[in-house]
Amino acid sequence: MNFRTLDLNLLRVFDLVMVERNVTRAAERLAMTQPAVSNALRRLRDATGDELFVPGPAGVLPTEQATALWPAVQEALSRLREVFDPQEFDPTRDERTFTLAMADATATVLVPPLIEQLDDEQSPVNFRIEALTTRDPRPLLERGAADAALGFFPDVARALAASGGQGEAVLEPMYECKYVCVMRRGHPLAQRPELTLDDYCDSSHVRVSFAGRAHGFVDEALSRLGRSRRVQLLINHFSTAAQVVSRSDLLSVFPRSYVPASGVSDALLVRALPLQLPRIEIGLLWHRRHERDPAHRWMRERVARVRPTVGATPDAMLEPAST
Repeated sequence: MNFRTLDLNLLRVFDLVMVERNVTRAAERLAMTQPAVSNALRRLRDATGDELFVPGPAGVLPTEQATALWPAVQEALSRLREVFDPQEFDPTRDERTFTLAMADATATVLVPPLIEQLDDEQSPVNFRIEALTTRDPRPLLERGAADAALGFFPDVARALAASGGQGEAVLEPMYECKYVCVMRRGHPLAQRPELTLDDYCDSSHVRVSFAGRAHGFVDEALSRLGRSRRVQLLINHFSTAAQVVSRSDLLSVFPRSYVPASGVSDALLVRALPLQLPRIEIGLLWHRRHERDPAHRWMRERVARVRPTVGATPDAMLEPAST
């Protein structure tokens, strides 16, 4: 590659295609036509002498060369933005769209008060919420597919702690809550004074798994006790699970903070689980390259402001058996 003759605009195109993995969507974000983006990719291929993308099932897939090249391109573009883009940010005037990745239970709790803030401030800032499908969203942040991720990321927290905080990702604590068992109010177990481990294991369950894990936290905890449960329904949305539980005799496990926001809380009975699970520590995960970006810093502060409206419900508020 001859750097002296390289059109640096091609790097912006390359970066957006890497993020979107789709030429049409990249063209929309760049305010270019799809043929113009395709032509830019051809020019970049000619300049590098390597094939950078190949057709994929829903767009394009990067080659090994593109994957290896991308971190350097991202770093270069980031430094150029710091030099040439204005460093002031006025949320009452400047338009900006932030993409946040989170599970639907987290979104149900956090997004409404977040938007209320924007309405009160009459801010032109926009948010795009993407479904979280992994317990480790660092690759999403690395390739720019999301500006931040919110959720419970225990493996990420351990990895960052082991690195002494020297990694590229930053995990800010947001709030804590706990897992609870939910059932419909007319469930046969609702009359019992407490939910026993035998009752729990003998019941059928809805398991929510947005990350596609073979076994969840509950199954791992039961396995350590030499027990198991029957998962009749595996689903990736807490909202659908709440509807199912409210209309059936299936049990499920929800974050306690989600139950009041589920839309069917009047139909649900909340009980303490008969086994020990880790507390849920919801955090805001973002990439360190945004550390000095005033707009990104404003976004993080606004998201952090909704923490007092969510949080753990005391054990004393778990409902006793019906009488």
